Amino acid sequence: MSSTPFTVYRMAVCLYNGATSLDYQGPVELLGFRSTSIRKLFPDILGANETNCAIDATYLANTLDPIAPLSGPKLLADQTYDDAKEQFDIILIPGGIIGNGKTEHSLMNFLKRQGPNAKYILTVCTGSWILSSTGLLDGKRATTNKEMFKEIKEDTKDLPITWIAKARWVATEDKKIWSSSGVTAGMDLAYAFLEYITGKGPAEASAAILEMIVNGEGDDPFAARNGLV
Repeated sequence: MSSTPFTVYRMAVCLYNGATSLDYQGPVELLGFRSTSIRKLFPDILGANETNCAIDATYLANTLDPIAPLSGPKLLADQTYDDAKEQFDIILIPGGIIGNGKTEHSLMNFLKRQGPNAKYILTVCTGSWILSSTGLLDGKRATTNKEMFKEIKEDTKDLPITWIAKARWVATEDKKIWSSSGVTAGMDLAYAFLEYITGKGPAEASAAILEMIVNGEGDDPFAARNGLV
């Protein structure tokens, strides 16, 4: 039996009005197979690819009233940003129709408060635009939605961020911040991140349950389609 201690990563899923549903639900669908509750439901499927960690999600918003995403049903958060005092290990930031950091002050304050001590920060689509306003991306490499790429790069031109045009996803050198291209690329980022923290076997097992075809870091046809390369 392994002597490696079992680790439960607490993941904050950041919600706000206008967030793109698949930006958060795609990664949560994949990473959620490692949650403590689902691991108990599928012991035979996941048992052969067991790991010494679990990922449990908490949904946050600026209010406990229903949140209206860009599409899909309204959502109820577990906690407000202001009430979330315990340090999270993973922070997931989706993009949406408001992606330039001009979101609720409580979200931005949460990211500034929690981001420095979080183990990992994952951004999907224009979620990296939101993160850029906190200073946490300064001196780092990142990518974002390719249709919005030029606008985001122009908006952040005074910040020391290296935006990567052709990339399905990008991880910083220390593997703390992971950013993806638009919407569906969030699932590829989630797979790469899961493989990083659990190893290839558990990541493949989770992807197989979803019948997911995985795209690699450089598999990005949308950079050329949007005239970026």
